[in-house]
Amino acid sequence: MKRKIFLLIGLALLFVQCHNSKTPNGSASHITIATLKGPSSMGMIQMIDSLSRCENRTVDVLILNEPLQVRKMMIEGTADFAVLPTTLAAIMYNKGIDYQLVGVPVWGTLSLVGRDSTITTWKQLKGKRINVMEKGMTPDVLFRYLLIKNGVNPDVDVTLDYSFPTHIDLANAVAAGQAQMGVLSEPMASQVMLQVKSVHRIFDFNQEWAKLQGMPIALTAFLAKQSFAKENPSVVEQMSKSYKTSSEWVNQHPDSAAKLMVKYNILPNSNVALHAIPRSNLKFVRAKGIQKQIEEYLGVFYQMNPEIIGGKLPDENFYY
Repeated sequence: MKRKIFLLIGLALLFVQCHNSKTPNGSASHITIATLKGPSSMGMIQMIDSLSRCENRTVDVLILNEPLQVRKMMIEGTADFAVLPTTLAAIMYNKGIDYQLVGVPVWGTLSLVGRDSTITTWKQLKGKRINVMEKGMTPDVLFRYLLIKNGVNPDVDVTLDYSFPTHIDLANAVAAGQAQMGVLSEPMASQVMLQVKSVHRIFDFNQEWAKLQGMPIALTAFLAKQSFAKENPSVVEQMSKSYKTSSEWVNQHPDSAAKLMVKYNILPNSNVALHAIPRSNLKFVRAKGIQKQIEEYLGVFYQMNPEIIGGKLPDENFYY
């Protein structure tokens, strides 16, 4: 089920004119933002809170549990802005869905966690059973790539178990001891480690990826509906600036940000938030300036299985 937050605000807040009942020329009178519960909404929490205290016009911020819920809104064209994994953004674009990549707000949140404190190298994973949430999705493909690059055959040397299909299911399984090791994203990884002291982080995928690729993981995409962006370029610019400013504020003021994340039901308590914020790699970067990095990231998936990104690398028009 999705959590829907109806925020009655003035669109003019995006232009530092919250008190003005009129929107600037060329601006839309209504915005719908579809984001995800987790790092995506954690990064925009200051923006969400600021909007909630504004009046006049209406903006709907939908905080959804699963990327497939965001995908549904994109297919229907009901989201002006959307946040979802970069790989899924590429699939949507390659299928002709009317959205462009504006920026990358989250840079790698995945880790391998478990109870075995003796594992310090990738080759020590040989012979182990490791749970991953769903075959063919971003966590699975990234993990397979890292295994291969570190001398471990994912189809021979380890047993990949897909018994728990969602992040929540897998996190609960790791916490309960039903899964000894699992690939988890923030904030679920931090939540489980706080809940069960014997569970620790074995490998941080962002760090491991950077060792191999020389750059962080461009994990998450912030998208704008192309038709909306053409009619409202100033809104896209101001929304991007607001998201960037919000992410910077979260990193600089984690205590205050943690309280807001609990207030808006993104995280269960401030302690989890304080542990998850530094591990969530929140940094909004415009897509055009890092196009090569994004292409290299998507290229890894393309080489492993082209269908993971929709059969081909997105063309130039993908980047707003």
